[in-house]
Amino acid sequence: MSHTGYKNEPYRINGSKPHDYFCINKNKKDMNIVMTGATSGIGAEALKHFTDSPNTKVYIGARGEGRQAPDKTMLIPLDLSSLKSVRDFADKVKQQLGTAKIDILILNAGIRATDNSQKSEEGFELTFATNHLAHYLLARLFMPIMSDGAKLILTTSDAHDPAIIPFGPKKLNIATLADTAKDSPKGMALYAATKLCNLITAYSLAENVAKERTIKIIAYNPGLTGNTSLMGKQSVLMKSVVEILRPLFYVASVFKPAFFMGTAKRSGENLAKLALGQIIIPTGKIYASLVRGRITFPEPSKLARDKNTRNLLWKESARMAGLFE
Repeated sequence: MSHTGYKNEPYRINGSKPHDYFCINKNKKDMNIVMTGATSGIGAEALKHFTDSPNTKVYIGARGEGRQAPDKTMLIPLDLSSLKSVRDFADKVKQQLGTAKIDILILNAGIRATDNSQKSEEGFELTFATNHLAHYLLARLFMPIMSDGAKLILTTSDAHDPAIIPFGPKKLNIATLADTAKDSPKGMALYAATKLCNLITAYSLAENVAKERTIKIIAYNPGLTGNTSLMGKQSVLMKSVVEILRPLFYVASVFKPAFFMGTAKRSGENLAKLALGQIIIPTGKIYASLVRGRITFPEPSKLARDKNTRNLLWKESARMAGLFE
């Protein structure tokens, strides 16, 4: 759906009513948000806060046809398992924006494949391609059209840290992650490794790209969240079991905070607050971690802070995505 872009002339995005029109004029700057993972889970909860904000337009990348989009949003096709689709999505967003810039970029989508044998369109292991490589490419493609003072948020996980979650990666073998080899990690270990990649990418962006543009980079850990698709497809019975177990997780979290089971609503609310600047990130910090319902700013794992690992992942990701370093 296109808009005219003329000053003082309203335009309409999916389903908005006349009183919800955005008006472009000299005195009011629209805030442009681009999101992945906004149709379910914590992303959908965060989206509610964005659409409640005045003068806001949200461009959502999503798979499939016929989805209903909330007011003040525009759905644009995106399949994160295809780098071609990623590039097409970026081009369409740029066309819709015209000369406008992105103020908030949220790279939130994630999957947990059942095994490590599934491949992306380009032949990479599916979880690695979807969770890391596609978002790396989106960050690189969108960075040049982000406004000064913009925010870029990558959703990561405390599962990246073996000191917190036992299956967290103790080393990062990028070639093994990208390939569907027999010795590749599987299940939650594979997911945790891709979340480490997200976190490392956030540090690389802050170090290599964002400083010159005063773009704030944030890596967000929403914590263990019981009612998201990452917990697997849940029947009514399974959802009931999760709620029954929630108090047990609460007790366990007294001794092991990472075991606190939050809700998508709470995690999404904090994602929105980080994006909208309602939670201030301390100077020099990138990693924001939701622990027992509170945002904290811990040091990530030693591996996440290792510069050699950081440089290698950046270089290899650029090569896989067909970009210059």
